[in-house]
Amino acid sequence: MGHIQDRWYKKAVDPETGKAVREKTSLYGKGDRYKVRYIDHTGRERSKTFPDKQKRQTETYLNEVEGELNRGTYIDPAAGKITFEEYGTRWLRTQQFDESTREAVGVRLRVHVFPHVGSTNIDALRPGDLRDWLRELQEKGLAASYRQVLFIHVQTILNAAVDDQRIRKNPCSASSVQKPQIPPRKVVPWTAERVQAVREAMSERYRLTVTLGAGLGLRQGEVFGLAVDDVDFEDNTVHVLRQVKIVGGKPCFGPPKRGKTRDVPLPASVARKIRAHMKAHPPVKITLPWQKPDGEPTTANLIITSRDRTQAWRPVYNQWTWKPALEKAKITPQARVDGFHALRHFYASTLLDAGETITALASYLGHADPGFTLKVYTHLLPSSKQRTRQAVDDVLGDPDPA
Repeated sequence: MGHIQDRWYKKAVDPETGKAVREKTSLYGKGDRYKVRYIDHTGRERSKTFPDKQKRQTETYLNEVEGELNRGTYIDPAAGKITFEEYGTRWLRTQQFDESTREAVGVRLRVHVFPHVGSTNIDALRPGDLRDWLRELQEKGLAASYRQVLFIHVQTILNAAVDDQRIRKNPCSASSVQKPQIPPRKVVPWTAERVQAVREAMSERYRLTVTLGAGLGLRQGEVFGLAVDDVDFEDNTVHVLRQVKIVGGKPCFGPPKRGKTRDVPLPASVARKIRAHMKAHPPVKITLPWQKPDGEPTTANLIITSRDRTQAWRPVYNQWTWKPALEKAKITPQARVDGFHALRHFYASTLLDAGETITALASYLGHADPGFTLKVYTHLLPSSKQRTRQAVDDVLGDPDPA
């Protein structure tokens, strides 16, 4: 049980009457008058002082603290006395990210978050601070999608602070703090003619990259990481096991996005192009560190390599192979819409148009949640009304009169 100490008076006994009286202490009139003392959930003694004429507030505070201790909701007042930057840095170190993701998150925090709210203690962050920060990001012209990513980082860090019992509630959850919303934008897949035009516009060495993106739905890094042993020509299957990524400016091997390996059906047309490419450009055994620059050396017999027989390098490929091919095909690039990812959208739209299920497509694309696949591509599904009409007509339709 806690108690309240009156620092200005102490109990004494009147020597003449023997009655209990109060005597002024040496602290009388100096500093706060009341001190609340209590034992917290760890067994440590805690205290808080209040000024004169606030006896009622002192009693209320003690009652609240004792109630929180009994309910298990007590928060150590000192636990939140850590800056957002320090806590966020600690949080980042504990996350089970691959190194490239850790690096990307760290850069976002250092560039766009810490300069604004990093010096504020996490228990002092208020919804207004976050509204000001979000407004500054918007005024800088950052895209809504990027602002949303930054907001989610901050929200996640403060959720961890709540879990760690450093703060009572997350200011990101306040109704006045609005997560940046991404304007709805439907995927508009490339046409087969456009895919073919870009492929033909490429130098012969890299044409297979378009085939692998459009014919297997591989991500760019997965295309660069595809090895000979990953292609099973007998079973007509491609095993997507690795990607080439950049960590700290260095090329590394790593698992596919979110660590999700997968198998993708190998169409005969794609198989023929892979064989032809390997005949013209023999695969090269490349050794790169796994996951991070100082990771374990890993060797793969890569199908796609550069002219100097090293791994394909994303920035170089994008600048000197992909963009010139778009220009040659008379395509005006529109940021990510016309990036390498457009080939995955083409692959998805082709499968859906052929009647493939969302569940199967999600598996081939490496999506952990088919619901995400459905959300992205639902507008590309064949009309259910048309399918219904056709299904009934196929069963009950009368033959056309002669």
